[in-house]
Amino acid sequence: MMFGTIDRYVLREVIVPFVLALFVLTFLLMLPPIMGVAEELIEKGVALATIAWMMVTLLPQGLGVTIPMALLLGILMGLGRLSSDRETVAMQACGVSIFKILRPLSVMAFSLAAITCYVNVVSVPDANQAFREMTFQVLASRAEGEVKPRIFYDTYPNINLYVREVSTETNGWRDVFLADTSNPKEPDIYVAQNGRVVIDQEKKKVDLILYNGTGHIFDQDSPNEYEVHTFEDLVIQVDAETMFPRNGPQRGLAELTITQLRAEAERLSQLGLSAHGPIMSIHRKFSIPIACLVFTLIALGLGVTSRKDGKLASFALGIGVIFTYYVIMYTAEAMAKGAMVSPQLAMWIPNLVLGAIGVFLVVWRSRSVERRTFFSSFRKWQRSPIIESSTDRPLVSVTAIGLSASGFRTFTLLDRYVLLEYLRWAGLAFVGLLVIFYISTFIDLSDKLFKGQTTGFVLLEYFWYATPQFIYYVLPISALVGTLITVGVLTKTSELTVMKACGISLYRIALPIVMASLVWSGVLFGLEETILAESNQKAELLRGQIRTGAISTGRDRIRNWVVGSDDAIYHFLDFEADRSELTGLTIFQFEGRPWRLYRRTFAATAKFNDQWQGRDVWVREFPQNVNNVSQPYTEARTLRLPFVEKPTIFREERVEAAFMSFQELQRYIEELRERGIDVTSLLVSLHRKLSFPFVTFILTLIAVPFAVTTGSRGALYGIGVGICLAFSYWIILSIFGALGSAGLIAPTLAAWAPNIFFGGSAAYLLLLART
Repeated sequence: MMFGTIDRYVLREVIVPFVLALFVLTFLLMLPPIMGVAEELIEKGVALATIAWMMVTLLPQGLGVTIPMALLLGILMGLGRLSSDRETVAMQACGVSIFKILRPLSVMAFSLAAITCYVNVVSVPDANQAFREMTFQVLASRAEGEVKPRIFYDTYPNINLYVREVSTETNGWRDVFLADTSNPKEPDIYVAQNGRVVIDQEKKKVDLILYNGTGHIFDQDSPNEYEVHTFEDLVIQVDAETMFPRNGPQRGLAELTITQLRAEAERLSQLGLSAHGPIMSIHRKFSIPIACLVFTLIALGLGVTSRKDGKLASFALGIGVIFTYYVIMYTAEAMAKGAMVSPQLAMWIPNLVLGAIGVFLVVWRSRSVERRTFFSSFRKWQRSPIIESSTDRPLVSVTAIGLSASGFRTFTLLDRYVLLEYLRWAGLAFVGLLVIFYISTFIDLSDKLFKGQTTGFVLLEYFWYATPQFIYYVLPISALVGTLITVGVLTKTSELTVMKACGISLYRIALPIVMASLVWSGVLFGLEETILAESNQKAELLRGQIRTGAISTGRDRIRNWVVGSDDAIYHFLDFEADRSELTGLTIFQFEGRPWRLYRRTFAATAKFNDQWQGRDVWVREFPQNVNNVSQPYTEARTLRLPFVEKPTIFREERVEAAFMSFQELQRYIEELRERGIDVTSLLVSLHRKLSFPFVTFILTLIAVPFAVTTGSRGALYGIGVGICLAFSYWIILSIFGALGSAGLIAPTLAAWAPNIFFGGSAAYLLLLART
């Protein structure tokens, strides 16, 4: 089929926003792995090339979802631009029907549908499995370096491990305390001078080897039966199935090919079980590619109008259509699981419903007179022009600049003009990106809703508490995009040139935008210090509840193993914070270097009143060179325990930096420092709480000269540059954060390096820019 001039012109208008939307959506889906998986792997010393390849293996899964979405947004934004400039009206006046416009779009849609089908059917299963296997191998190979000094390590099943020192060269340990908690009430204790872990991936073996130590085995009900033995080397085998599954990382439904899914469906049917899962997975691989055709019809029906809403209004409309599509899809999936519809039909219901709507819109649009729609309200955001230009944008006059012979005014009409333009673009970008976060999160968690493992109220509650974190991510990108588009549009329409001709420098023009960026920095810091920590904690609990179906509380995270400021180790079964009462308290006290256990104290219960008072207490001391099964001990009905630390040490939870404000984290770090615990990683997080809010200011400074240079290429080009800058910032942030956590650079430098790098680049570009 030969493409005419109109066909090529329409495709050119659609392809650019399509590529941009594809990049933006894929970036947002890749942001959590970059912030989570990649940073953790960098901290563990994994090569950057390996991490980059692991991120590449995640791309097919993202593209299998984002290609249809990007096509919808690309067509809406491209046709929105044509409609806003009255070009669609001119085409129809010249006899170019809506079906003529549909021809090049349908070719593009069929091509992208084929690509999406290939990605879902061929690429996704192998890429997802490759990622799982690479993650598995990397974590296994780095397990020796997982143990951090002076921090309890409980990844190994039924083992709590604590070491005072870790060699950076050999990953060997010094001063080792190991508790075998197969029986939580009566753990076997091993204290050694040195230790290490040996992992054999081929044989699927994990051995913990301890050197020069003592083992302590006893019966809680018969403290006189206490066995102590010394050893030169001791090998403790770890249940390797937890680290090395029998057949490696198992494939889930997303990692299965169509042949494997059919075999799985047949297997479930033979067992008398429902096979709706694999059946719907097969049909989803084809229904999502067909969504490209459905979205094309809807985009054409909604995009070809006489409205002047522009591209971002079309972007917002597209987000609404995408959300509707996935709501229908997961509702149909729930109906299939409830045997209300067949699993073969469930995945096609969204295409049938929206496809019918798309056909109706196209036919209706081809026959009817253009009508104004809801999105025409976006025009109200435009200011009343001072002088109308041929491009329908207000020109700037000397009066608008707000300078006169009487001098400089603090907030001029020009400032108001630039600020409102900036707020309009930044606001639209903020709403659009925030909705994308909601959609991606809903897609991730909705299967639990439709499987009946959670409720809609719990999901809404999770969204409520997760919103501050979403805002924390979205606001900097929105400020960056708003700056690039505002300055870019002013450059493209020559308004910036007029302002300079009136004696206003680029720095003065950008001042209201820069001041707004400082306000956004204040908002980010305010979120950090007020609601973000608490909301993150509640959102994490709700996410865990949605994932597992079990209601979790803060009490679940109370530590049962605690290290005191004098290196004493405490173990307890339960702690009632309100009554300051411990149950099943054991205190291990050490001396010497390398250390040895010289006293062990047990109290059935202990209550704090100025100092700890134990009940049903026994104390056993161990002189040097002990190696027999019957050591003397003392018992007491009640006994004061003045050497036990105050209740606050037991009240502490396994908290993460994201669950604390700056001041809370600062106090927590000081407490850990006093106890000699390594706080390097927490120091990076502490300084990042101060440095990250400035990201809006830094990115705004670098966006201004970028926009002046690239503004003539249009708003979409500015959005693309903005996403690239944001992507680069997050990568550098993750890399330096991981380097700081690993102790390779100072924590302060690790947190502030991205701002220093981008701030220096901004200063350089601003100095070179024509002012």
